[in-house]
Amino acid sequence: MDASSRAALLAARERLDALTRDPSGFLGKAKDRLTGQARATAAEDQLALAEELFAVARLLDAQPSLRRALTDPSGKPEERAALAQRLFGSRLSPVALDVVEFSVRQRWSRPFDLIEAATTLATEAALDAAGARGELDGVEDELFRFGRIIEGDRELSRILSDRKAPAAGKAALLDQLLSGRVSPVTELLLRNVLTTSHAGTAGVAVERLSDVASRRRGRSVARVTTAAPLTPAQERRLTDVLGRLYGRTIGLQVTVDPTVLGGLLVQVGDEVIDGSIAHRLEAARRQLAG
Repeated sequence: MDASSRAALLAARERLDALTRDPSGFLGKAKDRLTGQARATAAEDQLALAEELFAVARLLDAQPSLRRALTDPSGKPEERAALAQRLFGSRLSPVALDVVEFSVRQRWSRPFDLIEAATTLATEAALDAAGARGELDGVEDELFRFGRIIEGDRELSRILSDRKAPAAGKAALLDQLLSGRVSPVTELLLRNVLTTSHAGTAGVAVERLSDVASRRRGRSVARVTTAAPLTPAQERRLTDVLGRLYGRTIGLQVTVDPTVLGGLLVQVGDEVIDGSIAHRLEAARRQLAG
């Protein structure tokens, strides 16, 4: 996103927080009340809000003329908000409608950024629901594991990454794979993100979701590939070393892959630390060949 769209997204996020997570919002109220019922109700409300915002993103994705009208810089913010009111007033909850109206009042660099913003806000709302349900750790783990499933299954990756494949078909496939096996939050995130026409490579899209969940927990993720499973003591030592190296809390997502032969392949963000035997053998082979 360009600067104006980044500023607009930041403002929309703050508005979403004010409506839900601040003391006056339903998540804030649930935190003040110590009853499990209040927390459960807040989680349900937040999950419903996420679904509504995802639905707005789908509609904007399907109707280019609508997203152009809602981001037209030549129009007045009040006019764009009035249009959103006419379109969504009877279809969205008061909180979702408020977020949408506030969003379209902002200045967006390009119409497509409004889709990304709606998707981002929906994802944030879904993760808030996971937090209210006490499932944020589990959701992050489920996203990571499903990402590994996609990477290990070429046909599944091809289908979910195909931008021309019908969204309904992808949704039906995801329902078969996920229904009853993962948290409702995980299912909501994967179904909505992987069925859009601009999802891109499915494995990358799921990895981004997992990263967002990790950041919500206040930590970064190290993706570790190893030839054999790590013991709990080894994981603790690696976590401590990486934490000191990067100066922040690091969580591990470990994949066992015998092809690395030995050692570790560690990726934190865009940085890769390759200490695998396979890497050293390949480097030696290149030196001999050169």
